[in-house]
Amino acid sequence: MTMRNSKFQEYERVFSHFDENGDGKISPRELQRCVGATGGELSMEEAEAAIEGSDSDGDGLLSFEEFVRFVDGGEEEEKMKDLKEAFKMYEMEESGCITPKSLKRMLSRLGQSTTIDVCKTMIAQFDLNGDGVLNFDEFKVMML
Repeated sequence: MTMRNSKFQEYERVFSHFDENGDGKISPRELQRCVGATGGELSMEEAEAAIEGSDSDGDGLLSFEEFVRFVDGGEEEEKMKDLKEAFKMYEMEESGCITPKSLKRMLSRLGQSTTIDVCKTMIAQFDLNGDGVLNFDEFKVMML
């Protein structure tokens, strides 16, 4: 079982605990009661505001997908921002891709001396479309 699956199952468990009436949605009242049951305090206004921030369909309730975004959203956004920053450090002249030459340059900046051939091999492992360079999506796969 991957980390992602166990995290997903944990979210499902927590979601069904919050979803007291089993309708597949978490209402502000359910959110308020659940936070109260764990020893926290949440006013109805705070519960409504918390849900409103992640309620993508505007029904005033959180579906499971919205709940996952609510719980995990900030962390994912931060991760993507960090990955984009890292990618920019490795890419060549804002070409939108990491070339063997740009990878070699970055690795040498990090104190790792290597050859272009080794860099080509490293890139080939994650080069999903076979063009000899890494675009951001391929870089993301490599890093996650």
